[in-house]
Amino acid sequence: MRLKNLIPLALIGATLVVPAQAFADIPGVPAELQGPAQQLVAALPHDQQQQFQQAMGNPAPQFEDNLDGWIRGAMFVMSQHGIPGSYEGIYRNIMRESGGNPTAINLYDSNAAAGIPSKGLMQVIDPTFAAYHVDGTSWDIYDPVANISAACNYAANRYGTIDNVFSAY
Repeated sequence: MRLKNLIPLALIGATLVVPAQAFADIPGVPAELQGPAQQLVAALPHDQQQQFQQAMGNPAPQFEDNLDGWIRGAMFVMSQHGIPGSYEGIYRNIMRESGGNPTAINLYDSNAAAGIPSKGLMQVIDPTFAAYHVDGTSWDIYDPVANISAACNYAANRYGTIDNVFSAY
């Protein structure tokens, strides 16, 4: 996809007329236009935001491949989509649901008896994962960031935020 297709027209115009001395967070955009420019970029779908960041030499942050990194990675994705949730709320639910095991699967509860076992860090069932999948994340239910993001998206829609979940959901 071409870069000009990723950037709203106003941002392209600002990029073309601003001298190099005015560069700030988004290259080519003066400081007084950074807020509106960042809002325009934030309004893009997540995958296009990532493409924009990479094209601007500002790739999406990288996180450790461990529980802390998975939570921080999910929180980054969630922030790009307006999905609420705190580190503490996510961590609490992960520890209760899977003990931090991204390949956990529950073969004994009512969901499993119905043929749709809960899977992953947040113990999400396949239909819920599909319905609340967050753009820009993997479609693999066992992918930790995708699992956390989908579960938090579901919790936000059902309970307001994952922070309001204190038992099986």
